[in-house]
Amino acid sequence: MPTKAEPTQAPERSLGQRLKGWIDTLLVIDVFVVIAGALWFGVAVLCHSRQIEAPLKLFQRLWEPLFTPAIGLLMGAAILSGVLSWILNRWQRQAQR
Repeated sequence: MPTKAEPTQAPERSLGQRLKGWIDTLLVIDVFVVIAGALWFGVAVLCHSRQIEAPLKLFQRLWEPLFTPAIGLLMGAAILSGVLSWILNRWQRQAQR
């Protein structure tokens, strides 16, 4: 006789998995901040060519505290990802020998 299916619980995620999830979320937000900054800069330059200075001045004020760290974080994450992939591939090749 079939029994009622019990709801399954999601398996517990380790601290490392949760940390990776938070880092991934942070990097996705960071990508959108960098893209938005690039678009804003493009619009600000177009406005500047029409003698509308406010968007470019605001961009310049936010450059150092917002956009510079966002770009640095994105580049650092890309480099770290590449290095970790290289190390993992190297370990896998050594394990196959």
